[in-house]
Amino acid sequence: MTQPQRSVPVIDGFQVLERTYSNDETLPTVGLANIHAVVPGIEANKQKILDAVGVFAELGVNVAIFPEFALSGYFWEDEPACRAYMDQALTEEHLDWIDDDLRPLCGDELQAIVLNNLTSGPDGKYRNRTMVISELVEDPLEADSSYDKVYLPGIEKLYTSSGTDDRLVLRGTRIPATFGFTTCYDYLFVEELREYAFGDGVDAIIQVASWRAGANREYPLMNVRSDRYYGELWDMTMSASSAQNQVWTFAANAVGRHGVTGETFWGGSGVWAPSGICLVQASHHNDELLVVHNVDVVGARRFELDDFNYEFDFRQVHRQMSDGIAEEEPLD
Repeated sequence: MTQPQRSVPVIDGFQVLERTYSNDETLPTVGLANIHAVVPGIEANKQKILDAVGVFAELGVNVAIFPEFALSGYFWEDEPACRAYMDQALTEEHLDWIDDDLRPLCGDELQAIVLNNLTSGPDGKYRNRTMVISELVEDPLEADSSYDKVYLPGIEKLYTSSGTDDRLVLRGTRIPATFGFTTCYDYLFVEELREYAFGDGVDAIIQVASWRAGANREYPLMNVRSDRYYGELWDMTMSASSAQNQVWTFAANAVGRHGVTGETFWGGSGVWAPSGICLVQASHHNDELLVVHNVDVVGARRFELDDFNYEFDFRQVHRQMSDGIAEEEPLD
């Protein structure tokens, strides 16, 4: 099913989808970059990031979130060629760009840029690192403000090593909310999201991804078939996990075709409320910037918890089981 045509304003070359959550201008404004990374094309990608941040800053965004591999683009199977290219894209090679060009765009309103890129890792592999760039963070690679992807699908196991810390929790200094971070495939692991929600008490998950569109699933006797299963899974999972964990999901996904393999990325960056309802979603086909003003991150989560508090009910009822037999403990 194709998306309906819609009229989207263009600002500095970007289609911009702008929405307002509430009239309270003291609440944060979130920007999501639903953009295509050129492969190969590090310098072109750097310029696109800078241009997008400029639009976000112009529109009063407080937190700008970019997709996984926004600087380099995704891997491909020709290992020698791919490694030679990715070595040039390592964050360590572009710290001057971050310090001299990107970080200065942060200020009173634009407080943080969430950017994902590769860094050097162990045993000749990379680490897939999501970094928070702001005036308050001197080193974007420092562990206290970065998150290394833990769960690695398919080809990524060839090139990257899993992170050693399974979660990163940050509380905004000028945004009174607590954020957890996931990268693409991580979001499918319910235990991690449950730990964020029930253990860490985060208000929102920041999910960055290069999530593909195409995969076939067919059930012929049921007359059911999809050739975009991965993309449809993105939409279903963002909604269900937000609802089950009663947290926001701010998800930035890559869009467009890979320059070497031709694989298509789903796009569909968006904002899912703690109810699980998708409030706004970007294109599955084109570069687009999403801006949502005055988001009540804490208040909306509190509203859902006041309605039904899944964590409270879970802890009151759940008992560990051993060999399929519930331990005999009285309910308190």
